Amino acid sequence: MLRRRNLLTTLLIALPWGLLLTLWHQYPTTRYLSLLRKETDENVTAKSLFNSTSPVREEGLSCARQPAVGTAAKIIRSYVYARPPPWSDTLPAIFVITPTYTRPVQKAELTRLANTFLHVQNLHWVVVEDSPRRTNLVSNLLEKAGINFTHLNVETPKSLKVGLSWIPSHTPRGTLQRNLGLHWLRENFRNTPPPEGVVYFADDDNTYSLELFEEMRYTKKVSVWPVAFVGGLRFESPKVSPAGKVVGWKTVFDPNRPFAIDMAGFAISIRLILEKPHASFKLDGVKGGYQETSLLKDLVTIDGLEPKAANCTKVLVWHTRTERPTLVNEGKRGFTDPRVEV
Repeated sequence: MLRRRNLLTTLLIALPWGLLLTLWHQYPTTRYLSLLRKETDENVTAKSLFNSTSPVREEGLSCARQPAVGTAAKIIRSYVYARPPPWSDTLPAIFVITPTYTRPVQKAELTRLANTFLHVQNLHWVVVEDSPRRTNLVSNLLEKAGINFTHLNVETPKSLKVGLSWIPSHTPRGTLQRNLGLHWLRENFRNTPPPEGVVYFADDDNTYSLELFEEMRYTKKVSVWPVAFVGGLRFESPKVSPAGKVVGWKTVFDPNRPFAIDMAGFAISIRLILEKPHASFKLDGVKGGYQETSLLKDLVTIDGLEPKAANCTKVLVWHTRTERPTLVNEGKRGFTDPRVEV
């Protein structure tokens, strides 16, 4: 009797576990095969990576080839460009002014920058070409980027371009282009109430943390922060007192400049730009490295600067440069097709 009871107990314990193990082994396999057949039959297309935005399919960007006669149909997947979050009337805007010029890496630089800006809400990109006309390359890139933008152009006279100036100290980079961006802002908001937000000068060869844009968004007058890889240093930075005030500059190159700061190291309130219509980057009598000072001295004093990035202890922007490509074989024996945009 005792032996029969032990046998019954063993069966009651072992039987449920056996059933569970059997189902566990069988169900995932059949489920996987079912899903695999369903995906192959229906030619599933790529889904949007962002739940909050609707996918936009670009014509001509399919990455699948047409199947040959008699072969099985292939899954067609299309590239999907996501758009930034919708514009908010309660969030301060960020107007980014970017001077750019034609060179082999221009499209690569602007593409990288656009991919960053796609993640920043309420951003308007003002791209100003150093060119006698707006080029198709930049126009097409901006149209496809999905960012709020304005496309402008103004050509720098040859007498002022780097390497062509008669006076070595007069070698501005992007000065006329930045000034045109400021002029567009003032004209655009001449007859409308000034919006909340900032103006930022973002060169196309720098690298920007998304955190930087949220730091600058609520600038009252002029905000500042460190910039990496400038002036022969790992980074340059404003000196900030224990009280949270800017009192000087951590730089080796001409530290006595009134504003010894890189172009990527400050943002300005839009309202301040509109209140000071004559403030601009100067060309005449301005030495190299003093372009930033030529603008900021008409807007603010050092006491009015607002240190960001944890009181200037965090690096959120890097003055990177794309390596110049070696193109010594171009033009030899038909390489490469000049009609292909790079």
